[in-house]
Amino acid sequence: MNYKDYYAILGVPKSAAEKDIKSAYRKLARKWHPDANPDNPKQAEEKFKEISEAYEVLGDPEKRKKYDVLGSDWQRAAQQAEQQRRYRTRYNPNDFHFDFGTEGTGAGGAGAGAGPTGFSDFFDMFFSGIGRRQGGAQSAGFSQRGQDLETTIELSLRDVYDGGKKAVSLQVEDLCPRCRGTGTVGTQLCPQCGGTGHVLLTKKFEVTIPKGIGEGQRIRLAGQGGAGTHGGASGDLYLIVKLLDDSTYKRKGDDLYVDLPVSLYDLVLGGEVRVPTMSGQVTMTIPEGTQNNRLLRLSGKGMPKVKGGGAGDEYVRLIGQLPISLSDKEKKLFRELSSMRNGKAK
Repeated sequence: MNYKDYYAILGVPKSAAEKDIKSAYRKLARKWHPDANPDNPKQAEEKFKEISEAYEVLGDPEKRKKYDVLGSDWQRAAQQAEQQRRYRTRYNPNDFHFDFGTEGTGAGGAGAGAGPTGFSDFFDMFFSGIGRRQGGAQSAGFSQRGQDLETTIELSLRDVYDGGKKAVSLQVEDLCPRCRGTGTVGTQLCPQCGGTGHVLLTKKFEVTIPKGIGEGQRIRLAGQGGAGTHGGASGDLYLIVKLLDDSTYKRKGDDLYVDLPVSLYDLVLGGEVRVPTMSGQVTMTIPEGTQNNRLLRLSGKGMPKVKGGGAGDEYVRLIGQLPISLSDKEKKLFRELSSMRNGKAK
């Protein structure tokens, strides 16, 4: 990530008045608007985007103040921001809007090195959560909805089978309570967030777990995401389900698979065995002459289906257990049985 010298981009000194910054922006925007450069649209688009980014910061008193405070400290602040941002994996596409009004609309799409707003990584690191601009007019106090956030929630098979409410503690990113997301305190970078405007907080939630929810599916906690600014609503928090391994069952879709040790005699002669299911043990009949490793199905004993009702099935793999420490009489009987099977019996 490279430092962006917004004053140099607009060609104004650091002491420039607000009206001079606005004038410089308008002049450069007209010059580099893609519609005014049909022979070189790609270069014009990148230049226009760079000019727009510079004005988005310098034309907003709150952003400009933070930019001036960053100064030579920007790299340290960026390192801290990067450590925090690894917990933010999703941006709401509505978090940022830029409209150039009567002077034309900005070219869509993010170029190389562009972040979620379409501007540079430097901008997204420090300024994407501050203020909002529409119609090319300054609106530092414009309300902004908070960002939608994502994190993972680890659930056991029992959690998702039973469903219902579960108390969890999660680490989420939120506006810094000391600087309220501005990144500055007075004329210094905020010591709590290092200028990022965000901190990691551990929060407790009561989450309703849908019965049968699967790996990678999401649970939405409305209004529990990033805090809004200037009176804007909070974003949502999305919990991505990560299922913990279960010592008894393997899950495939809505079906469950379990290995059941059974005796050699049950496989050969048939019989009844007790089988564990998520709703308690049940009796299952093994047909006579069942082969080792055969799967038998228990209908409706799998996981609840999130949509449509009902449940999947449970598949029981029969694992034959050979007898050990045979007595002399047992060995004799097995030899006789072997001879009978091989046609050597007298």
